[in-house]
Amino acid sequence: MRSRLAMLLRGFGVAGVLALTACAGVQTTQSGAIGINRTQYMSSMVPESQLRQEAETQYEQVIAQARTQGKLDRNASQVKRVQTITNKLVAQAGIFRPEAVNWPWEVHVISSDEVNAWCMPGGKIAVYTGLLDKIKPTDAELAAVLGHEIAHALREHARERVSQQMVTNVGLTILAAVTGSKATADLGSSLTSVMFTLPNSREHETEADRMGVELAARAGYDPRAAVTLWQKMAQAGGGGQPEFLSTHPSPASRSADLQQAAAQVMPLYEAARR
Repeated sequence: MRSRLAMLLRGFGVAGVLALTACAGVQTTQSGAIGINRTQYMSSMVPESQLRQEAETQYEQVIAQARTQGKLDRNASQVKRVQTITNKLVAQAGIFRPEAVNWPWEVHVISSDEVNAWCMPGGKIAVYTGLLDKIKPTDAELAAVLGHEIAHALREHARERVSQQMVTNVGLTILAAVTGSKATADLGSSLTSVMFTLPNSREHETEADRMGVELAARAGYDPRAAVTLWQKMAQAGGGGQPEFLSTHPSPASRSADLQQAAAQVMPLYEAARR
């Protein structure tokens, strides 16, 4: 009897996986001058609106905690600088995704020694003072960082990764039903994992690099600053390296790719400066 039940559950599990985790091919952004054309696959289990709502909730929690700890937006000049650069980049986001210009964008500076910045789905951004104080980026270099993070949001890299994780979790849940063990699949924990624990894939990082360079150029920031920015990032922390660099190619490979991308969008930068 138990063997027959297991066989039925396995059969149901296969059908369930196919039904619940069906992934559709989408183009989240237009290609831009830089030419981002990869088809992405999103699970029906991870609706864009639901993920954005979860992202907004988590962002509010992070901001509330920083405010309670006295770590939120402590330096007015830093905050103004970050907001000014962010606004210029967001104004160019429509090149890749027209509706993104109207997203409820928000950016705060959090006092932390960590050399990091991130952008949640839907445009919720945080910059840590460790990035500003240790790297000491120029405005153009800071635009490269923020453009990179904004590109992740425009491209819905988090949703793509959560889709992959949820598909895996459903498979584990079905296996658990057959074996009698426990497994769960939760959208909120999956988002937390891909945003703050698991590193981005090399493919996602490369796309964000290239899109970020174009956003910066169109906003009037020298795209070549991305090269010097990532060189500074590679040198930060002595023997260690910031979260940004956890899965990317070697500094030499990254510099070569960024130099090529910067050269490609230089006409956009020159036009923006006129």
